[in-house]
Amino acid sequence: MQKTICELFAGVGGFRLGFDRLESGWETTWFSQWEPGAKTQWAHDCYVQHYGDSADMNGEYHTGEDISTMDKDAIPDHSLLVGGFPCQDYSVAHTLASSKGIEGKKGVLWWQIRDTLIAKKAPFCILENVDRLLKSPAKQRGRDFGIILACLAELGYSAEWRVVNAAQYGAAQRRRRIFIFAYRNDTAYGEKMSSFSPESIIESDGFMVKAFPIEEAGRMSSTVFDTDIVEVSDNFKFAFENAGYMHEGTVYTAKIKEAEEEPILLGAILQRNVDEKHYISGDKMAKWTYLKGAKKIPRTSATGHEYTFSEGPIAFPDPWDRPGRTMLTSESTLNRSTHVVSDPGTGRLRLLTPVEAERLQGFDDEWTNTGMPDRMRYFCMGNALVVQMITRMGKVLDTIIAEE
Repeated sequence: MQKTICELFAGVGGFRLGFDRLESGWETTWFSQWEPGAKTQWAHDCYVQHYGDSADMNGEYHTGEDISTMDKDAIPDHSLLVGGFPCQDYSVAHTLASSKGIEGKKGVLWWQIRDTLIAKKAPFCILENVDRLLKSPAKQRGRDFGIILACLAELGYSAEWRVVNAAQYGAAQRRRRIFIFAYRNDTAYGEKMSSFSPESIIESDGFMVKAFPIEEAGRMSSTVFDTDIVEVSDNFKFAFENAGYMHEGTVYTAKIKEAEEEPILLGAILQRNVDEKHYISGDKMAKWTYLKGAKKIPRTSATGHEYTFSEGPIAFPDPWDRPGRTMLTSESTLNRSTHVVSDPGTGRLRLLTPVEAERLQGFDDEWTNTGMPDRMRYFCMGNALVVQMITRMGKVLDTIIAEE
């Protein structure tokens, strides 16, 4: 089996960089990156500056366009489909044309992944999402993830998932994300794994536990979902834990405790004596102190109900002796979630530099220094994944591909 990748929702290339670092022969045959409503496609342009563009099977270039307009049959063949897709409302309804057909909400990107799997039948798939996917929507918890698993089952895939805190596995950021590993049941790996018990897959023998070792697993629960995806959309709800396995429509899940590796501390990624523009000016210090502090604010709801909004304090400045907090796309703007650090050279309080934001995500220094403004460099990093987590999964996948 060739080591070929298709990267959807590619951002600035975190998945590709993670596999490149393995130096084990992975080749990306096609990618797609498009930011809706953006006049300049900064992430796409950054990706192309690093890797060049990718032609489709017709010799045309559509990597910087809306993926929903792409002819999925024209995507070059690949053995691995990857992508970090948004957490959205995945609910579906029957199409008017056919009681068997389904129609998802317009613009929901999961359906582009599903369509690509239908067209190209990739043997393996690694997807990334925010961990709240397991509990959404609030009124029918677990439905959205159930729809994804039901779609995979319908297409002949089994799947594992894990919520991974990158700092637990040697990275510089306390960033929790769900990773989903899906594989076709007719692969050598799929046939081999069908003989393992769900417990052993989660605790010792599966893909995720080999990439991300655990200390212990709690009691397992399971459920069987309907084969009709519309039925899943209308009625399914389930308490998914942070680890699990799905095979032929049965879901097994257990709460695991992650093994701990030595993280990279925030202090270790900081630059010294940085450009003056990153320091907090005196006139803004009071606002920063307020945003980071504890609050109790009386409020009135739209229905006239009076209540107190409260939030605890955030460390100000961020401590050097811990990994960084989760970085958002709003990093560097004047808001509560932005990191504030004391500069190792001057001792003055400042924001992270774009290079430090790249280091939080495990990218090479100056990765996004491709002509985009600093604001977009932070935005792209807030959207990115932690590259080291991809390399960890790639190592396990290398051993799997070798046996195909």
